[in-house]
Amino acid sequence: MDVIALVGPSGTGKSHRALQVAREHGADAIIDDGILIKDGHIIAGESAKTEKSKIMAVRRAIFVLPGHADDVREAIKKIQPHRILVIGTSESMVRKITEKLKLPSIQLIIRIEDIASRTEIAAAQFHRLKEGKHIIPVPTIELKPHFSGYLVNPLQSIFKQSNVRRRKLGEKSIVRPVFSYYGKLIIDDKVILSIVEKIIRARDFVKTLKNVTVKHLLRGEEDRGLTISCEVVLSYGNHIPTLIRQTQSTIREAVEFTTGMIVHAVDISVRALYIEPRPGLRGKFF
Repeated sequence: MDVIALVGPSGTGKSHRALQVAREHGADAIIDDGILIKDGHIIAGESAKTEKSKIMAVRRAIFVLPGHADDVREAIKKIQPHRILVIGTSESMVRKITEKLKLPSIQLIIRIEDIASRTEIAAAQFHRLKEGKHIIPVPTIELKPHFSGYLVNPLQSIFKQSNVRRRKLGEKSIVRPVFSYYGKLIIDDKVILSIVEKIIRARDFVKTLKNVTVKHLLRGEEDRGLTISCEVVLSYGNHIPTLIRQTQSTIREAVEFTTGMIVHAVDISVRALYIEPRPGLRGKFF
């Protein structure tokens, strides 16, 4: 089984072009916003578009909600696709999705800028930001059991097969998620700092914690994710690599689950070791 990916900022028309990209590259299954699609049918998963908040929508899209990844993994084993197209807002996101679903490494990454003009991308962003419209690459009839009560409109796509013939590529649906009405969501860096401090200070092997920082990876006005760094002093006698790896993983999962943001890296610098004092002596730092 091969894996390819289509990446681009939110609202630039990735889902709109998903069927065409899948056809051109021989992908017979698509992972888009939390659902597994094959032959125009939702095979498994739950769409992020059904969530009532943007944070929950992001969690759903990157498969961090309990049981979500397991269900989709089982479905992939059953249908045995030849090639899967994974859609995401960044390379980090699509790699995270493949990791959660235990898929092979991505062989090809296609960027929306390479297959859509600036005018087309701007039009897609207008419909997303101003009208709150999202596209799902499955027929309307397929969506109705999953999107009861939502605004669901059909959208047919065609491609040019020759100079004189046109053939239907597939039907897509336009939906307006509940969270589109809520306006802009801002999460202050203090929230992330609090999560990191809570996790690290709960570790018995950490004696001190300093210089916790959060940096945002920006592309234009879009926040593409975070890097987190801090400095610690550890108690002597523990296996440092194991403890740091476990702590990094816990921090990443907690921040992504709580905020819905993508964490690209958690850098922990061990500045010193603390040796517990013997009776009558002071402890030492090394």
